[in-house]
Amino acid sequence: MAQASTGKGILEGMKKYALLCLVLVVGIGVYAWLKPSHAKAPSTKPAATFNKKKYSLSDPSSPWVVVNKKRPLSPLQYAPTDLVQAGNPQLLRSQAADALAAMLDDAQKAGYTLTPESGYRSFETQQIAYNSEVNGFGQQYADKESARPGYSEHQTGWAVDLGSDNCNVQDCFGSTPGGKWAVANAYKYGFILRYPADKTTITGYRNEAWHFRYVGKELSTEMHNKHIATLEEFFGLPAAPNY
Repeated sequence: MAQASTGKGILEGMKKYALLCLVLVVGIGVYAWLKPSHAKAPSTKPAATFNKKKYSLSDPSSPWVVVNKKRPLSPLQYAPTDLVQAGNPQLLRSQAADALAAMLDDAQKAGYTLTPESGYRSFETQQIAYNSEVNGFGQQYADKESARPGYSEHQTGWAVDLGSDNCNVQDCFGSTPGGKWAVANAYKYGFILRYPADKTTITGYRNEAWHFRYVGKELSTEMHNKHIATLEEFFGLPAAPNY
């Protein structure tokens, strides 16, 4: 009888121990469920905004300089000091020339030949080009497609006209395979198509599918991502349809 009683006591003790363990497990679970969470919330820090004041919009040596019919160069006969060969043979600011070389090289690898047809033009050269347009077609017509001296992007050394597939500085450039590649990919190298067909009332010039302006990858990518085509719109500047 003593053995039976001892065994029964052990069994009862095990049951109590198991019950105690169960109560502890349930208690810990309830405490964990009710305990306020101190985990850090995901960071909601806003993305850095684009700094539109990083470079000057009026200094002709700045890659962001905005030149149009309302914004002449200062001084009017400005000439860059770091011009280098950019092919064909054309001159550009060294930074723009390096970017153009990379762009033309990648275009060639993709099966397209792009040729620089007109890069830097001095005040005097632009005067000759503008006067030729005026003499041939009249001033009103000339002002739609040729900048007056001192108002030309070409004078900054940041702009280049391209040709492809036997279409050089003509409307057909935008329809050539090379021209289409340039329009689609120029931003990757820091260039923008400066005078789109639907922005004449803003830029002051008719469509020039061949005219590309170097602004640097930072700005060209931002404009591309924001779907903003002109410098005037991006920087909130007045439209410049006329002088």
